Amino acid sequence: MPATKRRRTAALEAASILVKAHPWHGVPIGADAPGVVTTFVELVPSDTVKYELDKATGLLKIDRPQQYSNVCPTPYGFIPQTLCAEKVGALCSERTGRPRIVGDGDPMDICVLTEKDISHGNILVQAIPIGGLRMLDGNEADDKILAVLLNDVVFGSWRDISDCPAPLLDRLRHYFLTYKQSPDRIAERCEITHVYGREEAFEVIRRSHEDYRDHFGSLAGLLAPKEPPTSAPGRARVASGAPPRGRRPRRSSRPGTSR
Repeated sequence: MPATKRRRTAALEAASILVKAHPWHGVPIGADAPGVVTTFVELVPSDTVKYELDKATGLLKIDRPQQYSNVCPTPYGFIPQTLCAEKVGALCSERTGRPRIVGDGDPMDICVLTEKDISHGNILVQAIPIGGLRMLDGNEADDKILAVLLNDVVFGSWRDISDCPAPLLDRLRHYFLTYKQSPDRIAERCEITHVYGREEAFEVIRRSHEDYRDHFGSLAGLLAPKEPPTSAPGRARVASGAPPRGRRPRRSSRPGTSR
């Protein structure tokens, strides 16, 4: 490997240890995706302001105070290394029969059902997708994946949207249909065209990951895990502290001591 490339690789590896990972680009979607996905939680039900990822810095920012009575029913965030773009928009057009639907340009949203009170966002959790809401915000696809927290005692055994009671689904649908509304202003029309199950959720996640790779493939390559370099047998023994074959360890010149 050329010296310049070695230095660049070493710098990237050092940065991955010393610098906080960007929640969208620097965190893998998960080895078992779409069956189990890593989720970055931005918002929890007790928050009185709406937190949102600042895409440029990777930090959470206040998008807006919660001015009305809308409260997100579950921890809410996004799936890293996903993007709602061309392929997600095309799937939404196909399923709804409406032309010219585009992705909203954000990572894939996800709600995580859990019995536990999670006190704050800005954390990573592992979640099992069970379905989703096909939401349209104007002509933009804005799907909301529904998932359960991995190993959750109450919800963790759910595997499909059919396991979710209708009143809980109604609560989620009501939140997303009204959270942008105010008493004296009509927001851009949001609608939920379908409530879909696990297999459709998997397809939405796959397409959002493909959209991400289409737009940010160079970043994904930089963040891919690297195999440790192979060493010559003699060097490996030196690195491990063992003397190379054919040599004896040097003894200290002082009697009774070892080097």
